[in-house]
Amino acid sequence: MPELTHTYRWGAERVAFRLFVRELKAGALWILLGALALSVMALSSVAFITERVGGALNQQANQLLAGDAVLRSESALDAGLIEQAQAAGLRSAQSASLLSMVRVLPTAGGEGAMRLSELRAVTADFPLRGELIVRAEDGVDRATQRGPAPGTAWLSVSGAANLDATVGDQLKVGELQLRLSALIVQQPDASLDYFNAGPRLMLSLADLQKSGLLQEGARVSYRLIVAGDAAAVRAITARWRSDRSRGQRIETLRNAQPELRQGLERADRFLGLTALLCVVLAAVAIAMAAKRQAARQMDAAAVMRCLGAEQKTLQRIFLSQLVIAGVLGCGMGVLLAWALQWGVGLWLAHALQIALPAASLLPAASGLLAGMVVLLSFAMPPILQLRRVPALRVLRRDLGPPEMAASLLVVLGLAALAALMIWQAGSLLVGGLLFAGLSATFLVLAMFAALLMRLLTRLRHVLRGPLRYGLANAARRPLTTIAQVSALGMGLMVLLLLGFLQNDLIKQWRNELPPDFPNRFLINVQSDQAEAMQSFFGERKINTTLVPMIRGRLAAVNDQAITADSYRERGQRAYRLAQREFNLSANDALSADNTIVEGTWWQANSAQAVISVEIEFAKRLGWALGDRIRFDIAGTPWEATITSLRKVKWESFSPNFFVIAPKASLLDYPASYIGSYRQGPLALGEKPLESELLASFPNVSILDLDTIIRQVQSITEQVARVVQAVFGFTLLAGILVLFAAVYASQDERLQEGAVMRALGAARAQLRLAQLSEFACLGAIACATALIAANVMMALLARWVFRFDYAPDFISQTLTTLCAWFLVCVAGVFATRRVVSVQPTQVLREL
Repeated sequence: MPELTHTYRWGAERVAFRLFVRELKAGALWILLGALALSVMALSSVAFITERVGGALNQQANQLLAGDAVLRSESALDAGLIEQAQAAGLRSAQSASLLSMVRVLPTAGGEGAMRLSELRAVTADFPLRGELIVRAEDGVDRATQRGPAPGTAWLSVSGAANLDATVGDQLKVGELQLRLSALIVQQPDASLDYFNAGPRLMLSLADLQKSGLLQEGARVSYRLIVAGDAAAVRAITARWRSDRSRGQRIETLRNAQPELRQGLERADRFLGLTALLCVVLAAVAIAMAAKRQAARQMDAAAVMRCLGAEQKTLQRIFLSQLVIAGVLGCGMGVLLAWALQWGVGLWLAHALQIALPAASLLPAASGLLAGMVVLLSFAMPPILQLRRVPALRVLRRDLGPPEMAASLLVVLGLAALAALMIWQAGSLLVGGLLFAGLSATFLVLAMFAALLMRLLTRLRHVLRGPLRYGLANAARRPLTTIAQVSALGMGLMVLLLLGFLQNDLIKQWRNELPPDFPNRFLINVQSDQAEAMQSFFGERKINTTLVPMIRGRLAAVNDQAITADSYRERGQRAYRLAQREFNLSANDALSADNTIVEGTWWQANSAQAVISVEIEFAKRLGWALGDRIRFDIAGTPWEATITSLRKVKWESFSPNFFVIAPKASLLDYPASYIGSYRQGPLALGEKPLESELLASFPNVSILDLDTIIRQVQSITEQVARVVQAVFGFTLLAGILVLFAAVYASQDERLQEGAVMRALGAARAQLRLAQLSEFACLGAIACATALIAANVMMALLARWVFRFDYAPDFISQTLTTLCAWFLVCVAGVFATRRVVSVQPTQVLREL
């Protein structure tokens, strides 16, 4: 006995390894290892896929910038900025934009058409992201990643129609004569300049410098576009922000495109939430598997206590065994995740027609860390109880009440889980909200399960046959039943929540634009033309609404004079907004895509000096209801009080403004008008409305949004497909974790089934008993999961994803019934050995 004690004292790890190998050969550890490997695989693979696809989608979305980041400047770019980009290993391109007259030189007499146009001069390597689609003389559309060659120019398709120009014509631009060599069908960064004059003409930056247009006083907007490694892009944009001069601003996709930004942010949150909830599934499966493993180790612990092993020796043995299982299970999970993400990555790259960046090691490291934390947090409490098993417990199968140290570990484990959720979510609000909701769901499930136990205790005397035996099984193991109901309910709630969320997000994205959304913008409509233009569209039965636009500069807030520097501490966007002139508008009716969230809208024909402000804009500038805002409009001060804050649906592509006032309050101030209308598909040989419209109103600019909308819809559809793919994988992982939770009580059921069969019970009776038990447990778990998922969904929609949640009760009911059926199938499948293995074999094993 002293030798054995010495062995256990100094060779605990060796004993742990031998016990581990023995249990592994016996098949007892496969449940714990499988649950751990599956959980780490789910967490790591979702992280792998979301990282790779997220990076690819950001690159795709960055096509709307023609790069990854843009530095805009009102003055010529310093050569040092370009050198900084090159030193950081980034590719760079430059462009310059200005307004100028473009004339089509007549081929045989005549004056030739001439219109004010937007010139975009680019370097040869423009664009860095995305492609230009151009139509050459043969009429075939081709993609290119190079700008026009010197001596040539490209016109937008709508611009060519406005100028009545064709490929091969000669264009007069400043002092230059350029050949029109192609028409621009699609331009990557077209969506970033809504309010521009048309037509659009692209030429070489070298030609612009020779055109004589870059004179003192010319209003030119310069851009430096960079693309490359994400970390390098973040570093250089941070440097630009710290060193930027007046008139410079930095644009990335996140601050340049409100229509697309919201969809991408929702996708990021969903993918992060998916990985986060995998942690919950991991904790559920590991806790259930560890409980079963601890019960199986009780005999070995009791025997070692009989041989003189001390408590600390047992603790070292079983903790070492747990660490071995953790390393092996987590390693298997990471390897499986790597293989899975490789296969799924190939499929997504083909399905989305995009190149996915290579996977980094961060998801593997985070999966390993999360797996070990969850394992030690939720498996240690039952394992630690083994050290206090007395020799007498070799004849008993319970571990008794948990000791104080184990209870403390449970609390620490929950704290670790909360920290993991907040870390994985990247937000205290999202992580805290989910942890609170899941904790409440667990408590409700445990309470319902306890009530079920009391009900079953009374019903078991009324029921007869296999149904009585099945429900008696659940009542006979109250703690195990409560744990299983809670585990099943938590797993089902996670799956239902993700299912509801992905359906609603995809529905939101695909229904953002109504069938009759406007695809043409009218700009620079003068006040004396507004009535005539309304009549022009009315005669053709085309719906359009012209709204006034008044230019004003922010002068004071609550009688305090304001400059751009007043908003420097509020961030770059607030500083930039305060620098430039505001586009104010006037309207007596609230647009359908605007919603009042605070305050009240004014009555029709009101002449009060009041304004309504878009809520995010107000937060960025620190404005609130009741604040008095003074603007300088053409040298005249105008002050108004904020009486309402609005939420704007920017995705509607309708004319919208940050600041709106009543019509009568701004009648005395100079205004131009903008509007929108829908141009349907043209029949063969039919001329577009633009030609007739420009003939009547030659000063008006028309912006064709079809290209922009196609770009945004394409990226939105890609995001939706990624969300569906990731949810499908998580659904599979959740189903497998549910099977692991059901397996946790297999040993007890095997022993009870063997005894029942030895006493003459038929296989059909046992199957019916098992089915009745899991049907009852599944009904409680599914009903609670459905209620909890709806509550969590409403909270997430309101506070995280920012959309209105309207539950579809019919589809939810069908989904819940499918989940209940799945629980029944999983339960019967997991306990199939009860009726397939001979009773003598089971009794010998146990």
